[in-house]
Amino acid sequence: MFRQHLFTLLTTLLLSISLQASAEEQRPNVVVFLADDAGWGDFSHSGNSQVQTPQIDSIAQRGVSFDRFYVCPVCAPTRAEFLTGRYHLRGGVQGVSTGFERLDIDESTIAQDFQRAGYATGAFGKWHNGSQWPYHPQARGFDEYFGHTSGHWGEYFDAPLEDQGQMVRTKGYIVDVCTDRALQFIEHNHDRPFFCYVPFTTPHSPWAAPEEDWERHKNQSLTQFATRPELEKAEETRCALAMLENQDRNVGRILAKLDELQLDENTIIVYFSDNGPNSWRWNEGMKGRKASLDEGGIRSVCYLQWQGKIPAGKVIKPIAGAIDLRPTLTALANITTVSAELDTAQRLDGLDLQPLLRGDATDWPERKIFTEWNGRYSLRTDRFRLDDTGKLFVMLKDPGQLNAINEDQPEVALELDAAIKDWQAEMQHELRKAPSSRKQAMDPRPFTVGYREFPITMLPARDGEPHGSVRRSSAAPNCSYFVNWTSTADSLVWNVAVNTAGQYRVMIDYTCPAEDVGSTIELSFGDNRLAGQVTESFDPPLYDNQDTLPRPDGESTMKEFRTMELGLIELPAGTGPLKLEATEIPGSSVMDLRRITLILQP
Repeated sequence: MFRQHLFTLLTTLLLSISLQASAEEQRPNVVVFLADDAGWGDFSHSGNSQVQTPQIDSIAQRGVSFDRFYVCPVCAPTRAEFLTGRYHLRGGVQGVSTGFERLDIDESTIAQDFQRAGYATGAFGKWHNGSQWPYHPQARGFDEYFGHTSGHWGEYFDAPLEDQGQMVRTKGYIVDVCTDRALQFIEHNHDRPFFCYVPFTTPHSPWAAPEEDWERHKNQSLTQFATRPELEKAEETRCALAMLENQDRNVGRILAKLDELQLDENTIIVYFSDNGPNSWRWNEGMKGRKASLDEGGIRSVCYLQWQGKIPAGKVIKPIAGAIDLRPTLTALANITTVSAELDTAQRLDGLDLQPLLRGDATDWPERKIFTEWNGRYSLRTDRFRLDDTGKLFVMLKDPGQLNAINEDQPEVALELDAAIKDWQAEMQHELRKAPSSRKQAMDPRPFTVGYREFPITMLPARDGEPHGSVRRSSAAPNCSYFVNWTSTADSLVWNVAVNTAGQYRVMIDYTCPAEDVGSTIELSFGDNRLAGQVTESFDPPLYDNQDTLPRPDGESTMKEFRTMELGLIELPAGTGPLKLEATEIPGSSVMDLRRITLILQP
């Protein structure tokens, strides 16, 4: 009797394990494509006859397209909302550089959801929610990371990119190179479920397209024009479309790989963008562009495909947004979000969109989607938009927001204005929990250093503050470097929090002309100091092979940098200024500096 009972228990256990393994095998893969600065009107599926995006369009044709899908006016906030399913202000993301782009470390992410469910997870491209551990993508649920963690990147050809925490010089166009790595990840993990995030760098400036794509567009006559045609620059439109056709080709490469590996029918595919167009170009008459809280600044395409599970060619009319992707994708994969296991302070703002995807949303709720940028607020419902000046518009009739209807519908205007004020108060309460403030040039949250699980910490110029005569190479900090270091009174300062006391190897990426070699520099943190001398010149020219069009004002022209080892420094645990100064300057300047790297020693 005992043996029979034991046999039954073992049989039941083995069957349970077998069913669990079978369920694991059937779990869908997920591929998420995120464009950078592509407007709703930049795709042939949206009606743009000046561009051909058949691969991206195919995701909509084989799946659903969200007709009214809303993101944020700029990059980092949208990425945070996608990752968390929560409004970006809840996670401390208030800007796009100088630390304000970082997602609070107590926020959980969609990548952690899939990682905890046993998925292989990888991100390949632009991250833009924090660079140093534990803000780094590999601390936020991604097993692999390859790309650039900052926002704007100044090199699109043969770019230096981060590979698992170390900078490597790549060969080729940046979108092609990052797609190559995504393909390797899919190939390597084809026999287990994977979550593959491909945040493209384009069509964000600088205006740099591969020659084959530019050749098709450089003499193109435009036939569709921006809502404000007097502000459109034809060459920028042509270059953006060329960059998007390159991106489309890379989407096609990944779709072809899924088909080759017979994974296409069990892979959920999503494509969307992070904000409106980064230049004035055709957007079907909508008001605004990138950085605007109007329709044209925050409406994005969003296509979602899962063959055999999601209807093909379906258009979803109710409003949705980036905050909805985390709850929707986890629900489709039948996994639980990390946030669901936390307290209500981590509740998601997004909704599971499955009822809309499957056509059974008989009691779908009336929604309000809020937008914030730089202290301004806007609100979208299915019918109305209340803009950041308090004007009310009926959106389907008036996408250009030309005719405010406050006087005709005062009760609606008052209701939505009250909703914005309540939401604003809630977000201000959230921000008071974090020590960040837009009134400062730098986010006062320190930059984190020294974690055993990720011992390499890069501190680029964008995360430091120049003092004295030192300045950045451009107004846009993200891909800048420090120049004009000419005096012993000058200093370069990073506000850091050292997590682990110990010895750190110090590496400096610099350039220096031969006539300026010989400066003595000193790195200090509290009472601990490390001195060294610039003994070798390295003075490469500025790149002349990066740009299809002249670089926009405020963006650095880039060059090669050399790495020198300064030595070892003992750093105690704690928070304070990490300061780099010169004690002797025999020439006219010390160096141009792109980054300091600290490597915690075993």
